[in-house]
Amino acid sequence: MTRTQLTYNYLVMKARIEKARKPSRAMTPQALEMVAARFRAMGEPLRLRILQTLENGELSVSALTETIGSTQPNISKHLKVLQDAGLLQRRQQGNVAFYSISDPMVLELCETVCSRLRDRLEAQVGALNGLVLAVRR
Repeated sequence: MTRTQLTYNYLVMKARIEKARKPSRAMTPQALEMVAARFRAMGEPLRLRILQTLENGELSVSALTETIGSTQPNISKHLKVLQDAGLLQRRQQGNVAFYSISDPMVLELCETVCSRLRDRLEAQVGALNGLVLAVRR
């Protein structure tokens, strides 16, 4: 690659990084605690399965229990954590409680994390494949 091409590539990459950066917003300790609570609520695999299941719409606790394959008390406990974090909303109809996602941003966040993880794993697989090819030669 020529020096001109390297300079151009550097400038393009720098411009992309600058464009991707968003201005920092200072947050109060209370606001940071609220953000941390949401991340803690999503830090449990079963809760992520609940969110994934509710992606297609509202379900009752019994339907979630059956779909996920856990016990009703366990599902209810996790639903409460997600509701308290503001990620789910609850609707009561007679004796049946229905849950749905109250903040669609949680699905976007999950997709972003999964996408980045997929990219990282694909890069690792590519590096390992390159290593295997180098060893075979």
